[in-house]
Amino acid sequence: MQRIHFDKDIQPLSAFRANAASIISKIKQDRRPVVITQHGKGSAVLLDVSDYEEMIDTIELLQEVNQARQELDQGKGVPHDKAMKSIRERLNQLK
Repeated sequence: MQRIHFDKDIQPLSAFRANAASIISKIKQDRRPVVITQHGKGSAVLLDVSDYEEMIDTIELLQEVNQARQELDQGKGVPHDKAMKSIRERLNQLK
């Protein structure tokens, strides 16, 4: 997903209503979100579904990394060699 171009990617709600299909096509083609304004203020952001899914995946990954860091800071981590030994034992049980 590309960043918003403020001179091109902000549309009033009235313009979106009148040109919804073409604005959605532009979002898919340019891979840039569009900000919809209402009464001169930002009201909603439209973006391509695949860009939204990618953004959610990234957020979830960052949340997991943050949680892991917190757990490590709390001493809940497992040393690398111990983790590898546990994984190898589990794999051997599957054979």
